Amino acid sequence: MNQSKLFKGLVMSMALLLTTTTFLFAQAKPPASPAATATGTLKNGAHITINYSSPSVKGRAIWGALVPFDKVWRAGANNATLIETDKEVKVEGKTLAAGKYSIYAIPGQQEWVIIINSVTGQSGMNHDGSTTLDPTKDVMRVTVKSKKSATMNERLVYTINDQGFVLSWENLDVPVSIK
Repeated sequence: MNQSKLFKGLVMSMALLLTTTTFLFAQAKPPASPAATATGTLKNGAHITINYSSPSVKGRAIWGALVPFDKVWRAGANNATLIETDKEVKVEGKTLAAGKYSIYAIPGQQEWVIIINSVTGQSGMNHDGSTTLDPTKDVMRVTVKSKKSATMNERLVYTINDQGFVLSWENLDVPVSIK
């Protein structure tokens, strides 16, 4: 009888352990906007890295809706997007010293303002929906033209090429020249 009780206890303990483990793994969902990194080298040899969180469209209207036009946006999800360069570069013709910066944007229907800010490690958004951007710490603001993407991008993605970087999401590309 003792072996039978021991066996039943062991089986029940294993079942409880399996149930608990299954529950914990079910709770560990991947983040809705996972961290992503884009890296590349420009023609001048400068190495660029962009760290951001990549939200999905999920059937939502993005531009002018989820991301309003003419309001400061953290250029990604979760924390403010970061850009780092190991050499001095020209962003849309304006000089940017080597270093690490936050990127914000003001989306428009045809033109965007890209903001490079000296404060890093920001959450990007306050509880009231406003951004944590401190305009007095802006290093530069440049205006760029957006264009329709060749393909639908379910996830926000940054790509770096020898011309600079491109922010792509939903049906829009936003190229930014860096030399």
